[in-house]
Amino acid sequence: MNFANLKQFTEALRADGDLAVIDAPVDPNLELAEIHRRVIEQEGPALLFTNVKGSTFPVLTNMFGTARRVDLAFGSKPEQLMKTIIGAADRLLPPTMSAIWGERNMVFDLLKVGLKEVPSSSAPVLQQVRREAPLKGLPFLTSWQEDGGPFVTLPLVYTEHPQHPKKHNLGMYRMQIFDDNTTGMHWQIHKGGGFHYHEAEKLNQELPVSVFLGGPPALIAAAIAPVPEHLPELLIASLILGSKLPVTQDPLGRHRIPAEAEFAIHGTVPPHLRRPEGPFGDHFGYYSLQHDFPVFNVKHVHHRKDAIYPATIVGKPRQEDYYLGEYLQRLLSPAFPMAMPGVKDLWAYAETGVHALAAAVVRESYSREALATGFRILGEGQLTLTKFLMLTDQPVDLSKFDVLLETILERFQPETDLFIFDNTAHDTLDYTSGKLNHGSKALLMGVGEPVRSLPYEYTEGPIAEINDIAVYCKGCLVVSGAAYEADSELPSKLLERVASRGTEWPLIVLVDDAKEVASAQTPFLWTVFTRFNPADDIYALADARRHHLAYHLPIVIDARMKPGYPDELFPREDIVQLVDKRWKEYFPGA
Repeated sequence: MNFANLKQFTEALRADGDLAVIDAPVDPNLELAEIHRRVIEQEGPALLFTNVKGSTFPVLTNMFGTARRVDLAFGSKPEQLMKTIIGAADRLLPPTMSAIWGERNMVFDLLKVGLKEVPSSSAPVLQQVRREAPLKGLPFLTSWQEDGGPFVTLPLVYTEHPQHPKKHNLGMYRMQIFDDNTTGMHWQIHKGGGFHYHEAEKLNQELPVSVFLGGPPALIAAAIAPVPEHLPELLIASLILGSKLPVTQDPLGRHRIPAEAEFAIHGTVPPHLRRPEGPFGDHFGYYSLQHDFPVFNVKHVHHRKDAIYPATIVGKPRQEDYYLGEYLQRLLSPAFPMAMPGVKDLWAYAETGVHALAAAVVRESYSREALATGFRILGEGQLTLTKFLMLTDQPVDLSKFDVLLETILERFQPETDLFIFDNTAHDTLDYTSGKLNHGSKALLMGVGEPVRSLPYEYTEGPIAEINDIAVYCKGCLVVSGAAYEADSELPSKLLERVASRGTEWPLIVLVDDAKEVASAQTPFLWTVFTRFNPADDIYALADARRHHLAYHLPIVIDARMKPGYPDELFPREDIVQLVDKRWKEYFPGA
């Protein structure tokens, strides 16, 4: 089923018994977020808070907090259509009347993709307008106690290229609330809105910005979809929606706005003006630190007369962004081979904050073709910020990381199949290099036939200064010893000791808590890949050969917490106790 707006989706959740309505008064400062986190951890229902302190608007969270609700929101038709479109590219070459007739259903579906202008009288989002202190009374949430303030956590930020208005971007960039007229605009280095702002600054012009809250669930998905820079997100929303997206002209602004949105916030971002933004507990599971970002001056806010304020809470995986990201990868994966020849399948791991780790099944029809494809991946859109890329030519399910890692370790030739590149771009939220937006990358390959058998049980005895040893999967050992502050040289000593005894384990990961990290995929991926910078923290013996470092097994990764890393996210104890005490008030029938 396709939902035209947030209310339709909310009512469907209610009818499905997958919506909990919380009528008890709830504070948007920390309390609401703690309730949300507990519910999503148990894969509980969507949450509608009807009595949020300081606001007359209800707040809806956890809309996409399970795979089941994501499937309900979007249905199976968008995925089927995407597969049909990609398959038709072969069937329609060369184009013949019979081939076109055979694809007539797809053509009819594609004719539904686009925008549909509706008059202002038919646009619910224009029912009311706020001009004086336009942000006052909206239920902005503070999720974590060290956050710089309340944030808009589910904003759909719309911009147009200042010289080419038909080139638009719809992205999700967090917005810190400074006052009733002003917010931050967290445009990161790889975001389309940031590109538009860069062009406006070159012209010394302010950039008009519209921020939508709510609307069809398809609009939210389109805003976070990792599509190529020049592919219009509004058309992606229409494709997911299965019909033309209704838009109307903002009578007080320069942009068209989705007619079915709950809120539309309009204003401008002036050139060359920055203001400290953050900290913010983000989807990496840590606090991103305070930095200077552009400023959004809000001029007016349109909203439905009975608007619902949509929000999400981010933090340690798995949160809502995990389930949305998983859906979008399924939706877009059929297009990867067309955009990047040689790529059969591609997966970015939400458990690591997405950009920290990606993997691909690639073609190896000639020697080293996989390497060329790896370079192609690292040069494509948001994938350019991938910190660690893993490649294989074997048909594995990339979502099962242990199977992928075993497949690669069986085939990995350390002398030729590991590359580490320093002085590259990092995701803005990744602080493992100690320098904002800068870091390093690694590319690891395992193709062809297996070259070794992997151990699956540790039998090599104690290792000096290592107090805990666990197996994550075949070939991958997880160990822990002293904290980094107590012994920064431990990975070098560990490498020397296990190499001298001729260990069978090709990969050894040093962490702060081996048993917890090795217990499952989510803790392994989250801990390991958010706590190391390849150029700093990969240890191996190596020879320089023809300007290439030829590594030798074993490979040791130091994934301990280190000085300068942001703090891990933990709820404040008094808030935990408050929610414990009030739990039956929130859910009296539970």
